[in-house]
Amino acid sequence: MPQISRYLEKFYARFGVVQARLSEQWRRGANQRTILIIIVVGFVVLYAYSRWFAPPQEFPIDELVTVPQGAALDEVATLLKDAHVVQNSAALRIVVTMLGRDTAVKAGDYLFKEPKSLFAVARAISTGAYGLEPTRVRIPEGATTREMAKIFSNRLKRVNEKTFYEKAQPIEGFLFPDTYFFLPNATEDIVIQAMGQNFEEHMEQIAGEVASFGKPLKDVVIMASLLEREAHTFRDRQMIAGVLWNRIHKNMLLQVDAAFLYTIGRSTFQLTMEDLKSDSPYNTYRNKGLPPGAIGSPSLSSLKAAVTPVQHKYLYYLADRNGVTYYSTTYEEHLRKKALYLGT
Repeated sequence: MPQISRYLEKFYARFGVVQARLSEQWRRGANQRTILIIIVVGFVVLYAYSRWFAPPQEFPIDELVTVPQGAALDEVATLLKDAHVVQNSAALRIVVTMLGRDTAVKAGDYLFKEPKSLFAVARAISTGAYGLEPTRVRIPEGATTREMAKIFSNRLKRVNEKTFYEKAQPIEGFLFPDTYFFLPNATEDIVIQAMGQNFEEHMEQIAGEVASFGKPLKDVVIMASLLEREAHTFRDRQMIAGVLWNRIHKNMLLQVDAAFLYTIGRSTFQLTMEDLKSDSPYNTYRNKGLPPGAIGSPSLSSLKAAVTPVQHKYLYYLADRNGVTYYSTTYEEHLRKKALYLGT
């Protein structure tokens, strides 16, 4: 019996070792299977995210994407996939529906500053997070509509340079130069309307002077646009306004270089004889009176100077190389001052 007991003890001891070894191997296998499952699941998740939820490589950064008014979710999802905003239209429909906003997709223009995941896009179109922030646009005093068209088309997504110029040029001078803030989706009509309204509001400040002066508003604006180019200080603009109105009253040619340069789109004042012979209606060396339209957008200072000219008898003026302006009543006096101050 003692031998049997010792035998059983040895058996159970050996069985326990084997069992322990088997249990350890089982645990190791289970851990390996768990790790493998985690890896597979992680791969599937990453694959699904990269194929369905990650931003497309061609994501339209800083471009307007329009969701049409009344478009159904299916249409919007397809549109956003075609625009490379999302990779999978079905996934977008599912996420938007899960958000409980399948009937509340917000129409309008969206602007994304950086690539967005499908989840972020779904939230944006569900809540109307358009991403539109006002764009600051500065139009300098004296700018022409051609220059404005270039500035606005470079700053605003919806503005076409050619279209803006065609719409704005007929009202040259009546679009007030200022610093504006427009949403990136502002159109040519919105910009022109805002600038025209700004002009009217500024003109109200000098409405009394304009009425007292007695000239048509168009003539005032044209004169102001000339003064904007011819002088920099309010006093000089008033003095030159007096000269130019005097010349008009005496039926003399204005001979303002800036008016002619408007038609040829140049900023230099080195006109050639061929230039001066041009039959352009803006050539004030050949045509008497004011040019047919403004040559830019005058400031309030120039507009006020045009209707409050200094009363004098001067008919000529010139500016030296330091910007000092000299005035003369006769051509002979003008030539003497030209020789004295300009050496010509």
